[in-house]
Amino acid sequence: MEVISLLDVLVSKMMDVDYEVLKYISYVYFVNSGFVLLLLQFLSAPYGRYARSGWGCMLNAKIAWFIQELPSFAVPVILIFATDTWKSISMCSKVTLTCFLVHYFQRTFIFSFLIRGGKPTPFATFSMAFLFCVVNGYLQGGYLLFHAPRDDNKCLTSPQFIIGLVMFFTGMVINIHSDHVLRNLRKPGENGYKIPRGGMFNYVSGANFFGEILEWWGFFVLCPSLPSLAFAVFTTCNIGPRALQHHRWYIQKFEDYPKNRKAVIPFML
Repeated sequence: MEVISLLDVLVSKMMDVDYEVLKYISYVYFVNSGFVLLLLQFLSAPYGRYARSGWGCMLNAKIAWFIQELPSFAVPVILIFATDTWKSISMCSKVTLTCFLVHYFQRTFIFSFLIRGGKPTPFATFSMAFLFCVVNGYLQGGYLLFHAPRDDNKCLTSPQFIIGLVMFFTGMVINIHSDHVLRNLRKPGENGYKIPRGGMFNYVSGANFFGEILEWWGFFVLCPSLPSLAFAVFTTCNIGPRALQHHRWYIQKFEDYPKNRKAVIPFML
């Protein structure tokens, strides 16, 4: 009974979304962004091609990805169905939150099951990703459902909103297409790495990372807020350095790697 009562309290607290809590979480994102950006100058995040021992037991890549990404989709959905706020929020907030859910539906229920022979994921990496997705689902969903402006329906036709929407879905298409290219580099039974070509890979080594960064800056343009800015900044600081690591890795491994290809931002970086 005590456990049930504790769960009731936790659920009740979860549904009572305090903006001060969201603001505090956003500030933590900014601090962590600087820490992660600095740390990744010296280390590579231990998953994928950089997976290594010393980070806990190894988990199946498909299962780990599905479970770790699920909270980003599930938490906002729980907030929607457990409260009455969806009916009262503006259409702009509905569109913005729908974009967030579409992204994480694809990453959770589609991308995870398309993974081919992915290297096992260390438990520590999985745990950190899972925790981030729980917090971020609460942060973005909580803000849009409880604290975003409720009388901004005119923004649907504003240039800013349209630009944000174009940025978001352009980034999403680039991300999905780049993942498709990477999945199909190897034929059945083949091992090793190849140079990815086609799409944004003609311009940058981390095409999938560029797509995701573009998505979340588009998300911020759609609905400018402290939580969406914090998420865009953290994403950039987290996967931007990984794109740079990939770029250096490709140059060292392949003598014929395209000389004009940048790391993450076309024609620039």
